[in-house]
Amino acid sequence: MFSLDHVAIQTHDIPGMVKYYVENFDAQVLYEDPTWAFLRLGQGKIALVSPKQHPPHVAMRVSLAQLESAAMKAGKPIDSHRDGTQGIYLNDPAGNVVELIYYPPGHTFYDAGKEAV
Repeated sequence: MFSLDHVAIQTHDIPGMVKYYVENFDAQVLYEDPTWAFLRLGQGKIALVSPKQHPPHVAMRVSLAQLESAAMKAGKPIDSHRDGTQGIYLNDPAGNVVELIYYPPGHTFYDAGKEAV
């Protein structure tokens, strides 16, 4: 089973976008640095990303076994991210980017009780 994890939006102004989502939608900042930010917004999350580092995408939370299987099927190596997560980027038939992301147990951004199976 796949679970929607986050939507990533590109911006050249990470701090300005963080301020916008916090002030207008009461978003909770999970992480912020000059190159990306991760916000909890209601029941979901938004990643604010630099166009030079990440494509706009929809991310699905998966188990490690699901990630390994999908990577093998797609012929792609699994990326280890600086925040400790692992993932791959795929394209849907229309060319939209879909990230499959695995959070190790106890990860800071992981939603307890919403483990992918």
